[in-house]
Parts: sequence; structure tokens; C-alpha cells
Amino acid sequence: MSFYDVLHRRRDTRGEFTGAPIPADVLRRVLAAAHAAPSVGLSQPWDFILVRDEHTRRAFRDHVLAERSVFAAELDAERATTFARIKVEGILEATLGVVVTYDPDRGAPAVLGRHAIADAGLYSVCLAIENLWLAATAEGLGVGWVSFYREDALRRLLDVPPAVRPVAWLCLGPVDALPDTPDLERHGWRNRLPLDDVLHEERYTRRPSR
Repeated sequence: MSFYDVLHRRRDTRGEFTGAPIPADVLRRVLAAAHAAPSVGLSQPWDFILVRDEHTRRAFRDHVLAERSVFAAELDAERATTFARIKVEGILEATLGVVVTYDPDRGAPAVLGRHAIADAGLYSVCLAIENLWLAATAEGLGVGWVSFYREDALRRLLDVPPAVRPVAWLCLGPVDALPDTPDLERHGWRNRLPLDDVLHEERYTRRPSR
């Protein structure tokens, strides 16, 4: 696939994981791509925790399902019906979990470029996540970003130090196929906006909310 094919083929994967092993060299390439991401002041503030243990993954899955219920309880009836059809995680189905963390002390105290934008380090971690995601897609793997969790719960589960922030639990592994249409579009939760709806020239132009 060309770069643009990979970019548009990328999906947030949930139910397509096969659980098959990831060859060690493939996993290494994907993680090396993540580690090659740009970072503010070359601080490289990320760490990657590979989670294979079933007990740990099951405990996290149970926490995620509880948080799913909390969110569902806040929805109106129509939205709740739509949400009920959407799978939000593939924690047990995926081959492994990759937890990406942010260490604000990496490269401190003088992180070049972070003095005026405190979140620049966090943005750097997100770039590493995107690199991982695109590399995985190029390798024929699926990635699913699990966001239904409390940071403190994940921190305790994986013994993450208090100063380090868990940013993402990524489900990673071989898939049967990547769907042509993202799940949230397919289930009617949201549609992708046209580029022109988010494009501005010179100044931010206010538009009617959707």
C-alpha cells in the first residue's frame, strides 16, 4: 500500500481481531516506528507497556465495561439504542495490549519548546501513537484505542508511577479484515465531516454547530 492507502485504510478496530501471534520482527518494527515519532525538545516522553497476561487484561476489560455502563446511563433513549450496538473494546480478542504513557519529567527541567505550551509533551505521545497505528496498518495488523477507563485505575493495574500519565491502551493484533467504513459511521453514531467544513483561510470562521 502507498502511504495514502495506509492513511485512509487505518481503522479503530474492535471485533475483527483473530488473536493470532504477532511475529517478533513485525512487533519490533511497529514499536520502532512509534519510537521514531517527533517529540518536543527531543524529549521522547513515551513508554510502551506490552500487556499479554490474561488476568490483567480481563481486569482491565471489566473496568472498561463498568465505565461503558456509566456513559450509557447518561444518554437519551435514542442515543442509548445506537450506542448499545457499538463495541468499544477488543481487549481479550486482541493479541496483546500496548499501553502508551507520558512522562513529563523526561528531558526536564529544560524541555526545549515546552515552556509556552505545557501540553506539547502530551502531543508528542499522540504522534507516537499515530506512528504505531499507521505502521500496524501497513503490516496488516489492527489497532483499537480503548478510551473507556479512568487513568488512576489503569495506573494502579500496571504499577505506573504517580508522575507518569497513561495516555492509551491500544489493542493490537492480526485481524480478519479492516472494515471499509469506520464502526461509528456504520452504526450511525457520527459521520466524517467534509474537509471544507473544517477548513479556514487566514482567520477562524465561525460556522453553525452540528
